[in-house]
Amino acid sequence: MSALDKNLTSAHAEVKAEIARTDNKTALLLAFVGALLAGIWSISSGVRLPVAAYVVGGLGVALLLAAAALLLRAVRPNLGGRRQRPFGFPRWATLTVEEITAALSEDTRAQDIAGLSRLAVRKFSNLRRAVDLIGVAGVLLIVAAVIAVGGAV
Repeated sequence: MSALDKNLTSAHAEVKAEIARTDNKTALLLAFVGALLAGIWSISSGVRLPVAAYVVGGLGVALLLAAAALLLRAVRPNLGGRRQRPFGFPRWATLTVEEITAALSEDTRAQDIAGLSRLAVRKFSNLRRAVDLIGVAGVLLIVAAVIAVGGAV
């Protein structure tokens, strides 16, 4: 095995591992956002709150929903389409047996590394934006809680 072959194999595995790590983080954050939204619903539906708490809390909930949308976008499967060639398994699903044999006889790891790296960056960017939104939503929800407690006193 040549140095180039080893490096391509290593880089290909590294990019795929990074995508898997990002998907795992995204899944955990989706569960966290879902739990937050369920908790917020339970608390806010059972108590009479000041209007200001509803407004600020509503903005926080809207940001949590936006974060959930970004997280879902981050884990959306890449099946290619007109603008983009899928990588690995999805591409194979569109080929005949002969085309699969021909495709596997070529070394396309460098192309796959480039495409998968762009995909990983998009996923990571969506994850980062979602984390930022969750942080701002948390601040707004804390402010809403302070308003609610201050209004109840």
